[in-house]
Amino acid sequence: MKILFLITIAFYFSINTISAQTFDLGSWNIVNIKYNFNQKWSTFGEAQLRSLKFYNHYHYYEYKGGINYKVHKNVKLTLGAGSYQTYKEGGDFVLPKNNDEFRIWPQVILFQSIGKLKIEQRYRSEFRFTSNGYRNRFRYRLGVSYPFGKERNEYKPFQVSASNEIFFTDKEPYFERNRMLFAFNYKPSKATTMQIGYLHQFDYKINDETGKDFLQFGIYIELHKKSSKSTSNENELKDN
Repeated sequence: MKILFLITIAFYFSINTISAQTFDLGSWNIVNIKYNFNQKWSTFGEAQLRSLKFYNHYHYYEYKGGINYKVHKNVKLTLGAGSYQTYKEGGDFVLPKNNDEFRIWPQVILFQSIGKLKIEQRYRSEFRFTSNGYRNRFRYRLGVSYPFGKERNEYKPFQVSASNEIFFTDKEPYFERNRMLFAFNYKPSKATTMQIGYLHQFDYKINDETGKDFLQFGIYIELHKKSSKSTSNENELKDN
């Protein structure tokens, strides 16, 4: 915990200094809880809060949940749903909203390993009921991660990861967004992961989220039914 605290403080001040001199860095905060019923079935809930300036000008929040099914140790299916709320720029939760949305999304995640390097491919379809009408969207994410450190209780305490995700629609202009993330994870225990990262998002003419640079901080908690064994997969990237 001391290591994570020092890294977080150093990262905070370095990013804050860079932000003040060059560009406005937003904040992207995640709390995720996952519960494993057995080796195949699990459920999750997640909340996110985002701001366009460094913990100021809050413009977006979401909460979602869903269920996972592991078809194979390297294949996972998910069905999720949630509420996604986007406010206008210029302050904290400025009305009227840019978008008020309910979303249903099935997805497939494929895992594979090359040596110690972990690779993930995520395919997601989104059925979006927005304040501006119904929309479809399709997302593909490719990510790599590298766990390291002295193994403790069948897991490695540290992980670095990078991912890139593209967003498409079935209407012109078809391409909507590109999202890149570089992150560092620390597991103080088998059930808890803390993540800090830098996320860059580019948007093309959409109004449900503003593209820019964010400092991302996440807390992920994974619980298990007493009678079940661990179902966590070290090569799984944390969700967005």
